[in-house]
Amino acid sequence: MDMIILYSVWIITAVLLVIFIKPKNSIKAQVSFLFMQIPSWLFGAWVVQKGLIEYPVGFLKIVYKSSFTFEFFVFPSVSAIFNVHFPKDRSRFVKSIYILIFPTVITIIEVNLVKYTQLIKYLNWEWYWSFITITFTLLISYGYYLWFFKKIKKMYGNP
Repeated sequence: MDMIILYSVWIITAVLLVIFIKPKNSIKAQVSFLFMQIPSWLFGAWVVQKGLIEYPVGFLKIVYKSSFTFEFFVFPSVSAIFNVHFPKDRSRFVKSIYILIFPTVITIIEVNLVKYTQLIKYLNWEWYWSFITITFTLLISYGYYLWFFKKIKKMYGNP
């Protein structure tokens, strides 16, 4: 059943990318996606190495002990959607709600995966650490996104 969930997550994430990333935003999404793979991979490897989280079931378990699905596809995809649709021209309240929705949904899903599957096992970890780290890395990603496209705009005009 866990492998069915993993395959489903890949399909659902791909569908969400098709729905939420329009062709005109594909370059912005790609930059966000590729950037997020770095902190996601580093942090994911660190929490497994430190014995905080374990991923008993997953793809590439022989060569990669962390969650390949989450760190190299799901979270970078979420980051792309988050960055491309960030409500930059809205009020602080709307921005705050937007910023909190993404880590809240991911954390709720993660807690349910911990509780009902063998995909994630908390060893020395709590749900609020996931919430904090997801929020933090999404904000880092958005900061990079703003910086990168500001530089591109300065050099070449509007991307």
